[in-house]
Parts: sequence; structure tokens; C-alpha cells
Amino acid sequence: MLKAVVLDGYRLNPGDLDWSTLLSLVDATIYERTTYSVEDVPLILERVKDADIILTNKTPIPKEVIIQLPKLKYIGMLSTGYDVVNVEAANENNIVVTNIPTYGTDAVAQMAIALLLEICHHVGSHSDAVKRGEWTNNADWCFWNHPLIELSGKTMGIIGYGRIGQAAGRIAIALGMKVLAYGHNHVKEFVSDKMEYVELEELYAKSDVISLHCPLTEQNKGIINKESINKMKNGVIIINNSRGQLINEDDLAHALNKNKVAGAALDVVSTEPIRGDNPLLHAKNCIITPHISWATKESRQRLLNTAIENLKNYLSGKPTNVVKTQGEVGGRCSCTQIGVK
Repeated sequence: MLKAVVLDGYRLNPGDLDWSTLLSLVDATIYERTTYSVEDVPLILERVKDADIILTNKTPIPKEVIIQLPKLKYIGMLSTGYDVVNVEAANENNIVVTNIPTYGTDAVAQMAIALLLEICHHVGSHSDAVKRGEWTNNADWCFWNHPLIELSGKTMGIIGYGRIGQAAGRIAIALGMKVLAYGHNHVKEFVSDKMEYVELEELYAKSDVISLHCPLTEQNKGIINKESINKMKNGVIIINNSRGQLINEDDLAHALNKNKVAGAALDVVSTEPIRGDNPLLHAKNCIITPHISWATKESRQRLLNTAIENLKNYLSGKPTNVVKTQGEVGGRCSCTQIGVK
């Protein structure tokens, strides 16, 4: 039986999923965590030195590791993003690399809308206020500590109108919003009186809410910055549960503190875990969650199922979801980890 190593299985399966199908296919050693540092070659090598198969999410597999593993035949990503693997080196050494193209569309779209609704209603803050006794001791029968926002009739600009952007757009339309979409592929069937494709400048100018759902590339890194924010409406809301590096965080923090941006809700930041000196930690009206859009049990189960299916197909000689070239910078549910290049 082939020997497999899962380098960082805990975040995918903290105990509520089942590894048994994987264990029936290969002789697997499962580590909860290994390292996020691309420089920590000795530790990575120690764990995978006898492996035919590696499964990884955020533990890097650099060229320095790959060239020292003559037995290695297969690297299976436990994510869509595969930038932590040196794909070119793997290809040069006849190692198959696979990823999970889509597993969390509905979960990520749902989280984008949850972030928006939290900005609009501050549910958590108001619940905390009630539990502190502020309602019990209030002179009125109701109160609110933040402005409350109705979304019906407002416009959501979605940058990146792939599967997740489309799913978020459908929910926004159901809430009574109009959707302006910016993306490279226009699907004429999507266009209606509630949704249209526009250029980026028009999206900036007309949107009450801007939600990011695009892959990170060198061309759009920092697409939300001082210049683009200045083109937006005063009081715009910005949502990002795509890639943290799409936003210049200093510029967004400044715009929040100056009230140019009314609120931001983010599930991703440029370096994860978030650094203590990230300016958004102390910016006004900024909600930050710890990269959880992908992490519903249903979504993680789909991810695990697809990873196992990829492995089964490889073992049967018909590999699927094979990665042939280096991925986009920080692919879906991937991010810049401390020490990862």
C-alpha cells in the first residue's frame, strides 16, 4: 500500500469529519499541523521523507523539498489554491499535483452576505449591549447603538463574477438590490433589469456596496486603494472574503477613519494569522473575522470528498483536477502565511 502523509489536517478536520475512506486507500499518517514556513525544510522533509503521496493545505512544498523526495508521486491540495507548492518543480519530477476547483461556493457567498448584514444591523454588538443590561435600564422600549441600513433599492458592485460572485449576486437581488458586475467573462443570460455588467470605473461610481470575489493576480493586487476609494460614493460599504491582498489596508483604514468608507467587513487580510500591527484592527466601523467563509461542515466535507476522489482517480490511472502551471497568487482560500513566499 502506498504511503501518504497529511501535513496539516486539523483545519479541514478538527474532529467532525471522517478520515476512514482515505485510510482505506493508502497507509496514511495524519499530522494536525506542520509548519507555515517555507524555510522549515528539515521539518517538512522529516515528515514526508518516505511518502509516495502528500496531502497539504497551507504547509508549503518548495522545490528544496521536492527534489529530495525520489519516492514522491502525488501532491494533493486540500484547497483550491496551490501557490504553496512549487508546481514547476513537481512537473519536472513527474509528480502529479491536484487541487479542489470548487467546494465552497454557497458557503462563501453566504458569508459575504452575512458580513454585509452585520454591517447593516450590528447584530452582535446589539446582542452584547442587551446582555450588558442596556435594554433593561433603557428609558425607551427599543434602542440602537449604530445606524441601521436597509439594503432594498441599493446597488451592490461585485468585482469578480464567477461562481461565488454570481451566488452572492443572486442573494443580493433577492434582498431587493441591483447588481453591477465586473468580470472578464460576460454571460448574457445573467443580464436583467436587476443585473448588468459594467466597467470598473462605473462600478466604483454607482455602488453602495462593493464586494470582492475575484482571484488575486499581480494585476489586481491592491485594487482597493486610495485612488479607487476616491472614485467611490461617500459612505460606501466594502466586503472582502476573497483575498486579503486585494486591499491596501493602510488606505482602507484611512478611508474608514475619515468616514469616506462607512464600513468594511473582511474575512481575509494580507497576512494570516492577522498581525498585531494591522491598521484595520483599530479602524472605525471595521468587522474582521478569521478566514472562516470556507469552513462550514458541509463545505469541508465536500472538500474532503473531492480530495479523496482526486486520489482515487490518480490511483486508477485517470487523474482529475490536475494542476499544470503555477497558480494565481493566493488562490481561493489561500493566503500569504507568515514565512510563506
